Amino acid sequence: MTDMSLANTERITAENFATELGIELVESRHDYVKVKLPYDAKLGVGRIHGGAISALIDVAATAAFWATPLVNPKSMGATVGLTVNFLKIAVQADLWAEATVRRRGRTLCTANVTVTDEQQHEIAIAVVTYKLTHE
Repeated sequence: MTDMSLANTERITAENFATELGIELVESRHDYVKVKLPYDAKLGVGRIHGGAISALIDVAATAAFWATPLVNPKSMGATVGLTVNFLKIAVQADLWAEATVRRRGRTLCTANVTVTDEQQHEIAIAVVTYKLTHE
């Protein structure tokens, strides 16, 4: 991955909302990102809130979409579709999300995201569609 692609990915994971949740960039390469959401009681005591897991998914996918040399200073993007299937309750656990871009169209991109806990149990799976322009 180019230095610019890595910088774009780091920029996404360092935005205010991602940092408020505590999301950390673990790994990044072309069309792939792995991020971590460390457990904090604000995410849910009895179980981690589905909204926090969905936000983790969206941040991971967005960073993966920006992990390309096609992105330039004029690039803009937004999530246009997010489908999440929750498979297992996560209780007081760190979570990891791995996002892989499945297809890059002219403006629409699609990614698969898997969320796991420290025992590698699948907590959620998702498909994310994103509009990314490279003007």
